[in-house]
Amino acid sequence: MSYECCRRLHAAYGRSYYLATRLLPAWKRPHVHALYGFARYADEIVDSFDLTTDRAEALNGLTARLADCVAGRPTADPVLPAFTHTLRSFDIDTADIDAFLTSMWADLSVRRYDTYEGLLGYMEGSAAVIGTMMLPILEPLPGAAEEAREPARQLGMAFQLTNFIRDVSEDFARGRIYLPLSDLDKFGVAEDDLGERRASRAVRALVAFEAERARDHYRRALDGVELLVPSSRPCVRAAYELYSGILDQVEAAGHDVLAARARVPTRRRLAVFGRHLAAAATAGRAERRVRVEVP
Repeated sequence: MSYECCRRLHAAYGRSYYLATRLLPAWKRPHVHALYGFARYADEIVDSFDLTTDRAEALNGLTARLADCVAGRPTADPVLPAFTHTLRSFDIDTADIDAFLTSMWADLSVRRYDTYEGLLGYMEGSAAVIGTMMLPILEPLPGAAEEAREPARQLGMAFQLTNFIRDVSEDFARGRIYLPLSDLDKFGVAEDDLGERRASRAVRALVAFEAERARDHYRRALDGVELLVPSSRPCVRAAYELYSGILDQVEAAGHDVLAARARVPTRRRLAVFGRHLAAAATAGRAERRVRVEVP
């Protein structure tokens, strides 16, 4: 039931990534859902309560329940049994979990980042470690685990920064600005400009600048795809295309992320999925043969 709960969270809130996950071998999918489900679960805690005290209490509760699960104590939590089972199954580094929770705690009190370096510190916990936690499930090639870590980190940050660019209006409504204040100053953007119904020329220039930063993270991540076993590559390539496709939509809208939320059209999403489906099936069959043939 816990894995199914995580799958539902993933399907409801991570449509593009969930679609890409369908390209993985069936045995890997539940574990990806478990990591996504946990991350979304924590993110909902820091976003869904009105009062900081309520959010802190809820996040404290999650942390305590996680400690119980890791220690093997029973819990009624719907997400954590699947998450902790995945942690144990793949020997995922608990330091990554600590870093993630540190960033979630930061969301309770930090609503602005002065510099990109400061934002990178936040994204290390909120995004880069998601990439490194996912890596054992996706399976680097033999001997490539260490080399694959940095591309995995970069892809996590590329996805996160893409979300920040897309969600400027939504985050501003919550009282948060994830674009560095030094960049706002550089382009002559006032904070209140991010709450307008349409983007000014200055806001568009700012968004274009941040989008190019995100694309740089994508470029740094690209070589990591070939470091994974073949059965995981179609999923990661599809996720790469779908998330970077959000930036394509932002660009097509003239970098106005205030007038409407950038979305990859369903037709394009399905086309990306279809383009990688045959490769996923072929790699999956080859992987099954190898697993059967190994004594």
